[in-house]
Amino acid sequence: MLLLSAAVEAREPVVRTVLLSEHPEDFTPSVYVKGAVSTVLRFEAPVDPAKTRMLAWEGRFEPLLVGGRKVVVEPLRDLEEDEGVPLLVTLTNGREIPFLLKPPGQGRRAELDQQVNVYEDRQRYEAMYSTLMDSLKQQRALKEENARLRQEERSPDHALATLVANGDLKQTPFALGQRWRLKEEGADIVVEILTSKKVPKVAVLFNVTNRDAKRPWKLMEAQLSTVSGKKPRPFALRMQQDEIAPGSMGRIAVIADDSVFQSPQGVEQLALELFRADGLSQAYLVLEWRLFKE
Repeated sequence: MLLLSAAVEAREPVVRTVLLSEHPEDFTPSVYVKGAVSTVLRFEAPVDPAKTRMLAWEGRFEPLLVGGRKVVVEPLRDLEEDEGVPLLVTLTNGREIPFLLKPPGQGRRAELDQQVNVYEDRQRYEAMYSTLMDSLKQQRALKEENARLRQEERSPDHALATLVANGDLKQTPFALGQRWRLKEEGADIVVEILTSKKVPKVAVLFNVTNRDAKRPWKLMEAQLSTVSGKKPRPFALRMQQDEIAPGSMGRIAVIADDSVFQSPQGVEQLALELFRADGLSQAYLVLEWRLFKE
């Protein structure tokens, strides 16, 4: 049994800090928003609701929610790549702070903002604490990424995944099994089950064709876990290239030991999910052990 669907689900909230004192007065911070996802802007001082407004927002955003030191914005739909909606926040102390609401993927940021902490004075305790948390988060992520890369260099499963992603299936112990075609918004995905009588492995190949005319298709992460209990399972992943250009096709290979199906309760079903770079689920698969042994 294999179930496929296009799920839309928010990922772990993304929180970042904007320090106004680090930028010139004519600097307009960007805030990255996505359709049907709320983004919270949090300030040092209370916000004046009467003087806080968006320009030309009708039909594109929910009405602003303003209360205390927070402003909540929520687009009704995804903004186009070249869209930008001005937002002017006025604090009760008279300070006016302009923002530009943009879609994720513009500039260097691929993730949406779910909370933005805005500070004028970097010497305030809250500003220093928030900046420190940002730095520690980045340091931790870099340390984990370096450790992961070192481990992958020694992993046979990653070597197999590299061969599969590059289309060198004849150099592996795998053969093509069942396949399914998904038509998603902006992408066509062909899912192929790879079977083997030589090695006790689980292998899935995604052939992703980017149908977006402007944006490259990027992978944020994949997750493999048990359907019951959501317990994560180890796996190796390789992409043919870091991003897939508009109109192009790229492969994503996932390899794991078939022991991932085993648990104290017996043989489990597994869920394999892909998340695009914007943080939303792209495809969801429910896998059974027998698929890889047919």
